[in-house]
Amino acid sequence: MTGKIFYRERTALKEGEKKPRYRAVAVSDCNLKIYAEHLRLTELEQIAKAVGAELVPLGKDVTHQKKKK
Repeated sequence: MTGKIFYRERTALKEGEKKPRYRAVAVSDCNLKIYAEHLRLTELEQIAKAVGAELVPLGKDVTHQKKKK
């Protein structure tokens, strides 16, 4: 069974910001430690390929988003 890396998109990003957009949230069945807080998608893909893991994106929770007035 391959491991899984669960990740999500950062929520506090501004338009056109050139910072890494993703955060690894959890790792399952894989001996892996991630020391970076935020990663680029290509970095996540390279890590997953190197350890033989599957990337699983987590969806946004629309019920907890702030309402705009």
